Amino acid sequence: MSTPEKLIFLPGAGGNPAFWQPASDLLAHPAARCLLGWPGFGVVPADPGIEGMDGLVALVLDQIDRPCALIAQSMGGVVAVLAALKRPDLVTHLVLAVTSGGVDMADLRAEDWRGAFLAANPTVPRWLIDYRSDLSDAIKTLRVPTLLVWGDADTISPVAVGARLHGMFAESTLHVVAGGGHDLANRLAATIAPLVDAHLVSANNGAPGVVNRECPASAASTRG
Repeated sequence: MSTPEKLIFLPGAGGNPAFWQPASDLLAHPAARCLLGWPGFGVVPADPGIEGMDGLVALVLDQIDRPCALIAQSMGGVVAVLAALKRPDLVTHLVLAVTSGGVDMADLRAEDWRGAFLAANPTVPRWLIDYRSDLSDAIKTLRVPTLLVWGDADTISPVAVGARLHGMFAESTLHVVAGGGHDLANRLAATIAPLVDAHLVSANNGAPGVVNRECPASAASTRG
């Protein structure tokens, strides 16, 4: 697996390109950075040409112009998986944080966030709430080293979701951050960035069967 020359950061349903900025700033990896935002989801103006998930995937595909790693939060993880399926030749690594990844979470006690999110963000495109897809079989075909980052305090995407994805990706490592919530990739950037750096320089860290549990952020220098 080649080294990424570009890191593409994908936010969750908030759509804010600044979500990943703290972690991006802390990364030592020399690759170019691209922090995408989702048009119509918040600070990025709406694009009438984007009418569904395929439109967001197209935005990402436009940026995959060299070997790239896709680093994604929550809903952005679904976009990342779809993009990796389209361009497995240029996606060198995946980093997925607290995402469904496109698998069914109904039996995993995941909190249904969509109704409350739409009520609080009425301008968000309705298709986001209606989107349903099961990428389970497709995920099993991916041969991309994948870092899965979860928090054990996340009710929207519980650790059980990460464990399910861990069992589907051919090459994956699951890290569980103690006390981490759904915003851990932003709030705990100092804990997440070293994990991402290590993942991007190692083609072997995605060996199946690896699950690491991190110490709380306040004790991140002493990992258990």
